[in-house]
Amino acid sequence: MLLASLVEPAFGLIFWMTLSFGVAFFLLAKFAWKPILNALHERERSIEDAIGEARKAREEVAAMKAGNEELLQQARNERDQLLKEAREIRDREIAGAKDRAKAEADAILARAREDIRNEKNAAITEMKNLVGELSIEVAERILREKLSDKAAQEALLEKVLKESDLRRS
Repeated sequence: MLLASLVEPAFGLIFWMTLSFGVAFFLLAKFAWKPILNALHERERSIEDAIGEARKAREEVAAMKAGNEELLQQARNERDQLLKEAREIRDREIAGAKDRAKAEADAILARAREDIRNEKNAAITEMKNLVGELSIEVAERILREKLSDKAAQEALLEKVLKESDLRRS
């Protein structure tokens, strides 16, 4: 019977259970429901704020990533520009060195030609002098042979005087 009375609820038991549930519900609604809802709303607000901050952080990270990519691209462009300028400087220096070497070679060649011309002129002058000396020496020997006697000398002297008189007139 004890078991049967627990299984079959009596009117008094239902009344007291409903009354105790109502009191508990009233007390919870009066004292606990608002703080629980406030805490839930506060938690919901903090979660939304955290989500918003996470979005902001994600956007900032994306912006920073884009900025980093841009900086990296600028650095690459600057590197390429510096390499291009270095190549141009190298090419200019090589061209300048070639031009200077060509100018020096031309100057050396011109000096060599001038030296050759001077040596040639000196050799020609020396040859002329030698030919002149040889001519004088040959003429001297011929004259000595022809003018070895006194009569030949006098005949030559008269011939020269006669020719000089003809030229003066």
